[in-house]
Amino acid sequence: MNPAEFHYLARAEEGYWWFRGMRRILFTLLEPWVRGRRIERVLEAGCGTGHFAGDLERRYRWRVVPVDLASEGLAYGRFLGVQRLVQADIAQLPFPAASFDAVFSLDVLVHFPAGAEGRPLAELVRVLKPGGLLVLRTAALDILRSRHSEFTGERQRFTAGRLRRAVERCDVRILRMTYANSLLLPVALAKFRIWEPLLRKPPASGLAPIPGWLNRSLEWPLRVEAGLLRMGLHLPVGQSLILLGEKRA
Repeated sequence: MNPAEFHYLARAEEGYWWFRGMRRILFTLLEPWVRGRRIERVLEAGCGTGHFAGDLERRYRWRVVPVDLASEGLAYGRFLGVQRLVQADIAQLPFPAASFDAVFSLDVLVHFPAGAEGRPLAELVRVLKPGGLLVLRTAALDILRSRHSEFTGERQRFTAGRLRRAVERCDVRILRMTYANSLLLPVALAKFRIWEPLLRKPPASGLAPIPGWLNRSLEWPLRVEAGLLRMGLHLPVGQSLILLGEKRA
């Protein structure tokens, strides 16, 4: 990822509408699958600043090992007091096979070239115990590429079918998969396919500060989606894809 993005991440992860809403959605999807499951040691592969690793530790009391290749992100993690930070390439993890009860990787596969996602996926599954939980989130749909995508170094986006095939090749049974950030899709399409091409501005982070009222307003559609997903519904299209899987015994 573009090292410059870590500055924006560190400033936005706690209160920015997208992070707050997507955390709510992810935890909503996660709860039924962690309830009653023995999880002690967890890997977050591509942890960025380590903020989400801290969230997992506080919420579930798991022992989380956050890994990232970028020293810039790890520096923010150390400042935040995140424990057990490791600098490593997720396509070449420095851990023995079957080391973790659960593996999370959020918005990381998109930074590998299209077609090269198999290697990091195989590594994530290798270090996962049989029966362990795999949690992935990726950006979805090529039509939604934006100035932010270019700025962060995003190389690909996924459809549900392509992500499913990639994961199943690694001998993972899919427990649940859904699109997310769906209700704001018309706004995103208008912004990324009409407004941004008209402006012709250079790539830039999409995490610039916004007024509080707008931040709260944009979070509400994600709250609604979390409620729909809690009812067992699947969202058929959206700006992100979330997949929960289990390594076959």
